[in-house]
Amino acid sequence: MKYHLIIDKDKEEEIIITCHEKNEMIEKIEKILNINNYKINGYCNDEVILLDIKDIYAFSTKQSKVYACVKDNEYLIKERIYQVESILDDTFIKINQGCIININKIQKFNYSIGGAIKVILKNGFQDYVSRRELKNVKRRLGL
Repeated sequence: MKYHLIIDKDKEEEIIITCHEKNEMIEKIEKILNINNYKINGYCNDEVILLDIKDIYAFSTKQSKVYACVKDNEYLIKERIYQVESILDDTFIKINQGCIININKIQKFNYSIGGAIKVILKNGFQDYVSRRELKNVKRRLGL
């Protein structure tokens, strides 16, 4: 595989990929390119705010509704949690059935005597890693 990087401030940025067939690596590259430009609508009272995916700390469900946590605010989003999961890249990880977190926003983990792991994000958001997702979380984060 050949790789060329040309830095020219006068030209418009573009990425050209030539491949024999679409594979997992190409799909990851496409996902990365799309996620950087992707915004999601957040609803708060009577306002609609465009949220950058990279600014979101977590997506969580409460009473069958999905919320995006951004700094000190929570915004209702119209997508279901599985739809949100399908558009996210590797910077997000599912920690339980109703919560997906941004791994770049993790502050710390708290381990309890019973084996439960609580994730605490930099904005104070807290949730537990389910037993079902524990193996995947440990593998992804190198725990």
